[in-house]
Amino acid sequence: MSAQLNHTIVWCRDKQISAHYLAEILGLPAPEPFGPMLVVKFDNGVSLDFYDNDPPIASQHYAFLIDDEDFDAAFARLQARQQRWWADPGKQRPNEINDYGGGRRVYFDDPDGHLLEILTRS
Repeated sequence: MSAQLNHTIVWCRDKQISAHYLAEILGLPAPEPFGPMLVVKFDNGVSLDFYDNDPPIASQHYAFLIDDEDFDAAFARLQARQQRWWADPGKQRPNEINDYGGGRRVYFDDPDGHLLEILTRS
């Protein structure tokens, strides 16, 4: 038997803002509508389906494995937005890049407070 993650719903206050934010930071194609959702598709066939919901929005964590070149580009877009970032999920090491495992990773919040992570090594 083979099981693969296909999609998950990301609850948000405004799917337009949240889905476009993620697509822009990661350099992905524009989100596509599907029913009441806005879908961000990834190269491995998985999607995040953004769905409007009333606050409070429970914070979730989403990690994105990307190559070094894409990390540089995404990190530059974070800096251009003057986005806060941390080297750790507990947000104790601001403005640092984590080099755990020989790669690079940073954590940052999306518009709804979901903790996002970009990393170059799993």
